[in-house]
Amino acid sequence: MSYAEIYAGWQADPEGFWMEAAKAIDWDTAPSRALFDQDAPLYEWFKDARVNTCYNAVDRHVAAGHGAQAAIQYESPVTGTSSTTTYAELQEQCAALGGALQARGVGVGDRVVIYMPMVPEALVAMLACARIGAIHSVVFGGFAAAELAVRLDDATPKAVIAGSCGIEPNRIVPYKPLLDEAIEIAAHKPETCIIFQREQGPGDLVPGRDVDWHAAQEGVAPAPCVPVSGDHPAYILYTSGTTGQPKGVVRPTAGHLVALNWTMKNVYGVDPGEVFWAASDVGWVVGHSYICYAPLIHRNTTIVFEGKPVGTPDAGTFWRVMEKHKVAAFFTAPTALRAVKREDPKAAMLSGFDLSSLRTLFLAGERADPDTIEWLSDNLQIPIIDHWWQTETGYTIVGNPVGIETLPVKLGSPTVPMPGYDVQVLSEDGTPLPRGELGALAVKLPLPPGTLPTLWNAEERFVKSYLSTFDGYYETGDAGYIDEDGYVFIMARTDDVINVAGHRLSTGGMEEVLAGHADVAECAVIGAGDDLKGQVPVGFLCLNAGTNRPADEIVAECVARVRDQIGPVAAFKQAVVVDRLPKTRSGKILRGTMVAIADGKPWKMPATIDDPAILDEITVALKGLGYAGDG
Repeated sequence: MSYAEIYAGWQADPEGFWMEAAKAIDWDTAPSRALFDQDAPLYEWFKDARVNTCYNAVDRHVAAGHGAQAAIQYESPVTGTSSTTTYAELQEQCAALGGALQARGVGVGDRVVIYMPMVPEALVAMLACARIGAIHSVVFGGFAAAELAVRLDDATPKAVIAGSCGIEPNRIVPYKPLLDEAIEIAAHKPETCIIFQREQGPGDLVPGRDVDWHAAQEGVAPAPCVPVSGDHPAYILYTSGTTGQPKGVVRPTAGHLVALNWTMKNVYGVDPGEVFWAASDVGWVVGHSYICYAPLIHRNTTIVFEGKPVGTPDAGTFWRVMEKHKVAAFFTAPTALRAVKREDPKAAMLSGFDLSSLRTLFLAGERADPDTIEWLSDNLQIPIIDHWWQTETGYTIVGNPVGIETLPVKLGSPTVPMPGYDVQVLSEDGTPLPRGELGALAVKLPLPPGTLPTLWNAEERFVKSYLSTFDGYYETGDAGYIDEDGYVFIMARTDDVINVAGHRLSTGGMEEVLAGHADVAECAVIGAGDDLKGQVPVGFLCLNAGTNRPADEIVAECVARVRDQIGPVAAFKQAVVVDRLPKTRSGKILRGTMVAIADGKPWKMPATIDDPAILDEITVALKGLGYAGDG
């Protein structure tokens, strides 16, 4: 069947569509129906089922005779080590750690905070929680103590599972002192901390509270899989909120299983047994969905990568890992590949690797600029697929369903809505806009299975944040348009649509134009306050390695490009060359912080920032352009 037929089939019978997809999951008690809508606009899926996530991700594959298949391939260029964990080994490890948690009083519904580096044990920790019905909340390893403390107080975990340290290309990041400080700060004190000691930076254990990872598992009975109800939270994942208080996105067990399993074949086009690699971190939603859960539920081999796209040891590290493990599909953020392109603009390092196994490369996490897509397409000669989703949804809202059919790529568009998502473009008053007009992107309720049903202990905030702006819709917070062929274009966060003398303009559209300049590796555009026009765009340009032309020449050419391709209405007259852009650890550019600096407004150092020193450089650059830079 074609995409159009499958999407139309979902529209005609969403209940039947999702009940059919649910047949791929092994249930303890099968659901009687898919959608439970009695509490609309709060919806739940497969609520009356009973099921276990770890059984579906691990045990059932062993029972079916696939125990010898590799479940996890670990590659750590920062330590120079690699390892393979089979499904049978993973089953033993999850049962042992689950037993250790049960022996310390952790049971169904209890929360466990996980604070781990990119090692296989991070996945074992997540799956062990799922095995015993505990609700895990992964916090990005190395997160500041104050931010970790906020999450401890919100999730109130009975236990914490932490690594002693993380390893960056040039330094060791001690996690244990950060954890100790967070527990000191937090009002809530976990009863137990299980510490995975790494030889590069072991931590000091607190007597009576802390226990070594291996010691905790000695002599305990392995835990069986505990079935939970379909609406039981599998995990809580905190995402930044506008108030500074993080929002705990809840992921319901049954819908999570059904939806993620469906995506592996239909969205990513991989079959059971093949190798799937999402180069992200378990601290982010991509790591939850597509390093840990979806590949294992679908019986793929997943890769845990402890390294960076460049510098560990070079810009060829992605290609090296793909060749070694015969990766069929690869998924990462555009910023990672822009770093590779900046370091190796002619893709010289690519030529030495056999990537014949690689069928598709997927991008998500931020807008994929056409220039990067074209660079990848020219050099890899495979489909480069952008797709759009969010922490809140857990999987694809808009994508290119290569497992159904690979639709023609339109540069700048993540393609079309997936079954389950009725995406519409709305005006500020909630009126649907005609094709081609820029507006707020919203999804008609109900959202599909696996998406957030609420926020942890904050139902009122959930409704206010997502459901109150447009009646009957989930507000995505993104702006864009839908073209005459039904392709969705994500142009910016709603906050990044700037108003220049009454004209609503997308900063993302300007970034596309700037990224098309031959010397520009990466760029960002923000809207700075202006007394006359309200806002004016300001560009930041990072240049390709080896570029030695004068910066003012490149800036002048970039200004001219925007004028030519968008028009004088954009009022794009100012840009500056910088070495780096301020980003979160997941690669998102901190445009909001840059705007606050430009406008001289107070701002708080973002907890997720990759390198705080970059903001000093941005402040100097903005002052050079005549903006306040104070705050």
